[in-house]
Amino acid sequence: MERIDPAVEEAVDTLGLSEPTRRRLLSGAGLVSATAAASALLAACSSDNKSPSSPTGGPGHFPKTPNWKFVFVNHVTTNPFFTPTQYGAQDACALLGCSFQWTGSQNSAVPEMVSATNAAISGKADGLAVAVVDKAAFRQPVDKALDAGIPVVSYNADGAKDDPGTNRLAYIGQDLYTSGYQLGTKIAALMTGGDAVGFIATPGSLNIQPRIDGAQDAIKASGKPIKFTSVASGAELPKELSTIDAYAQGHQNIKGMFAVDAGSTESIGKVMQKYRLKGKGVAAGGFDLTPGTLSSVKSGDLDFTIDQQPYLQGFLPVLALWFYRLSGGLVFPPVTNTGLTFVSKQTVGPYLTTKTRYEGSSPAQQLVPRSGAIAHV
Repeated sequence: MERIDPAVEEAVDTLGLSEPTRRRLLSGAGLVSATAAASALLAACSSDNKSPSSPTGGPGHFPKTPNWKFVFVNHVTTNPFFTPTQYGAQDACALLGCSFQWTGSQNSAVPEMVSATNAAISGKADGLAVAVVDKAAFRQPVDKALDAGIPVVSYNADGAKDDPGTNRLAYIGQDLYTSGYQLGTKIAALMTGGDAVGFIATPGSLNIQPRIDGAQDAIKASGKPIKFTSVASGAELPKELSTIDAYAQGHQNIKGMFAVDAGSTESIGKVMQKYRLKGKGVAAGGFDLTPGTLSSVKSGDLDFTIDQQPYLQGFLPVLALWFYRLSGGLVFPPVTNTGLTFVSKQTVGPYLTTKTRYEGSSPAQQLVPRSGAIAHV
């Protein structure tokens, strides 16, 4: 018998196999090198350790837990922006052995969202993730949940600047005022002066109003002669497009068209292309990564769009709530900024050529390869 490579013996010993299984594996043909042993070692792991769970039945080395159910209360439940958010929640639940419900309102009706929150509390949800788009309406329901021992985090929206509007344990999402300020800084960099419009689907809704406020402050701070006007475009996608189209026709001297929500941004791209406004010197941009918006960035009709990682806004709340339940409240949810990335014509390529769950363009589970240097300043 050929000598067994010591690395193989060491690896086998870490598997915790029974002595008969260990002898059988080591006496098998072809196990004279660590490379040749790899497939046999994997087979041994599969046959003697069939479950990926810990000895106590949970994922990895965690103990077995109940099938905790977490409820997401959303303000635009059918909006495509939140497709990757729901994928993120699904993936976190699959990883941790829990489940979630997606509920709320289709058109930012706060009373419907409050009703959904109260229903989740009455149904004894194990945790809540709430888009706090109103700084007053959710205060009492969140306190009611906390009094009942139900942990609550906010996601995507967190009340007003300097006033979260609830006693939630943590906020997980983009810093909305800061993102608006960065938008305004970008507008000032693109324009020398003139009239600019900022479209907002639902003025006052605190998932987007802080962005308009931040943009206005940044433009003012720039000192440039830019007249920035905020205009409501409507919560429904067809309404947004018709409003923006009509505005462009009625304001022939406009020099900048921008938006703070996904639907309005995509509509700006369509209107810019329709009237060939880029050739007339009009700057344009906005938020989020809908397919239409990405195509408009690629064509140059939009100068940029801003990514806020919606997938993480579903994945991370589940993770935070699960750990809070697991640890008896000792692992407290951290406030988490999901970030801000400007996507331009120079950087939009991977978003268009790669269809993934992480950006909501495909339901498929996949490993997305990448190569080359990572961009940095």
